[in-house]
Amino acid sequence: MTDSEAFEAFVAAWHPRLLRAAILISGDRHLAEDVLQDALIKLARRWSNVHTDPVNYVRTTLYRDVASTWRRRREFAYGEPPDQADHDPSGASDLKVVFARALARLPVKQRAVLVLRFYEDLPVGEVAAILRVSSGTVKSQTHAALKRLREVAPELEEVLI
Repeated sequence: MTDSEAFEAFVAAWHPRLLRAAILISGDRHLAEDVLQDALIKLARRWSNVHTDPVNYVRTTLYRDVASTWRRRREFAYGEPPDQADHDPSGASDLKVVFARALARLPVKQRAVLVLRFYEDLPVGEVAAILRVSSGTVKSQTHAALKRLREVAPELEEVLI
């Protein structure tokens, strides 16, 4: 398999999951698409050097670029999630909407920690390496983010750790 084919296979396999993570981090689908595209371009340029661990390279680039974009804009993304077309009798859809709104109210670093820890299911050490912070920072940011989620969305108490 050539480098080009390997890169295309990686993008095909990982794009949906990375896009969802980027949306959760940024709170804005359009920004997430742009940042992910930029991260994949950076990966393509360095493919021969990072092809053995492209996922972590993209994750690191993605999360750092979202944070950088946020710092430049100095505003929070409070985008409203789209309305659900069909009604979910179990209430899971309602819970997802509440969670997405609450997550959007957190600072970028706290969103990144929660997404990496619980959506991507990564251990503390790996999250610390991706965000280039200490393990203690990951733990304290996780604690602060969960506390803030409980404050802004008390209806999530049952599902939060």
